[in-house]
Amino acid sequence: MLCALAAIPILIAVAVRVSSAVPAGRGPAFLDRIAQNGLFVGVTAMVVSVPLFLPLTVGVVAGDTIAGEAGQGTLRYLLVAPAGRIRLLIVKYAGAAVFVIVAPLVVALTGAGIGAALFPVGPVTLLSGDTIGTGEAMVRLLLIAAYLAVSLLGLSAIGLFISTLTDVPVGAMAATVVLSVVAQVLDALPQLEWLHPWLFSHYWLDFGDLLRQPVSWDSLAANALLQGGYVAVFGALAYGRFITKDVLS
Repeated sequence: MLCALAAIPILIAVAVRVSSAVPAGRGPAFLDRIAQNGLFVGVTAMVVSVPLFLPLTVGVVAGDTIAGEAGQGTLRYLLVAPAGRIRLLIVKYAGAAVFVIVAPLVVALTGAGIGAALFPVGPVTLLSGDTIGTGEAMVRLLLIAAYLAVSLLGLSAIGLFISTLTDVPVGAMAATVVLSVVAQVLDALPQLEWLHPWLFSHYWLDFGDLLRQPVSWDSLAANALLQGGYVAVFGALAYGRFITKDVLS
């Protein structure tokens, strides 16, 4: 799945390289800037990945945490060891969280690498109109990857909880991915504006604040608080379900 994510910036860079100039305002955000600066490949790839590809891979990993072991019949053997259910649950979520951190990082670094190989790289003009050097631009790119990692922690906790409800990993994966799509659809409906701040996907695309000078940390703080709430709530639900789950029958 990491290789599939890495293919996204490669496909974007190659498509822009072999095609004519991209008209301004067409396609994903920052697409028209790639030809002038290859570092925008990483940013554009993350914009493209956020709505579907990153949630899809996170849903697969999180949905497989407990249900995958139960489906293979190995869960009962794991619990025979003196590890305990709480420790197993924490380790499983930690493994999913590692993937959540690595996935956007792979997209960002692959995008920067292929962008530097196919296009010129230089100072970056931010959304605020300020210009920063290549080194600081790379730091901003890593900050965006970190922002997306924080954004997906809530979805990962939801997937962990769903994974404790079933012995069919495919069902847990599908349910997690479907919930991510439903949340984004609800977030796009102006009639449900009162609900938007509570949706785990609400701040996913607000990393544009990291491309301003000075950096605005408000959306990052709000996003971290929201995702922390989802982790706490669904982590507690996963604990309540898993601690009483029958794994011996």
